Amino acid sequence: MSKIIGNAAKECCTYSAVALGSNLGDSYAILEAAIEDLAKTPGIILEARSSWYKTKAVGPPQPDYLNGCAILQVEIIPHLLLESLLEIEKKFGRVRKERWGPRTLDLDLLLYDDLILHTPNLQIPHPRMRERAFVLIPLAEIAPDWVEPVSGRTIQELVKEVDCSQVHLFTGI
Repeated sequence: MSKIIGNAAKECCTYSAVALGSNLGDSYAILEAAIEDLAKTPGIILEARSSWYKTKAVGPPQPDYLNGCAILQVEIIPHLLLESLLEIEKKFGRVRKERWGPRTLDLDLLLYDDLILHTPNLQIPHPRMRERAFVLIPLAEIAPDWVEPVSGRTIQELVKEVDCSQVHLFTGI
């Protein structure tokens, strides 16, 4: 898998990091198909994708998740990228019933170059990404030197500060 060499590699293009998760249905097939849909979306080029990781769910009692991350080269503004992510979630049957509840597909916009953005509908960087091993572990696999702009720290530094005991490489296909 290709790796992004920190923010210095981003001189010519805009890069975005997206987290993917699923714990309803055939999560592996859903996540693989979601990656394909991302790669086919106009204005998006899939640059890198992580392995899948099995993760204990956060929130109400529910099945374990499969999680991963992708690095996208994008030619669209953050709000349009978010709209694309929400459309892909809808295609896979995402229904928003309860906060942190089970879902067929969850796509979170984590980073957009070094942009810091706070609007009613979108926060970049994702406000909880620094607390979540299920985000940081797969992101560190493909973008360890990307600097999270609020903390000023690299993803590989941030992953050392979270409990990684509930995140395991998924090997069962």
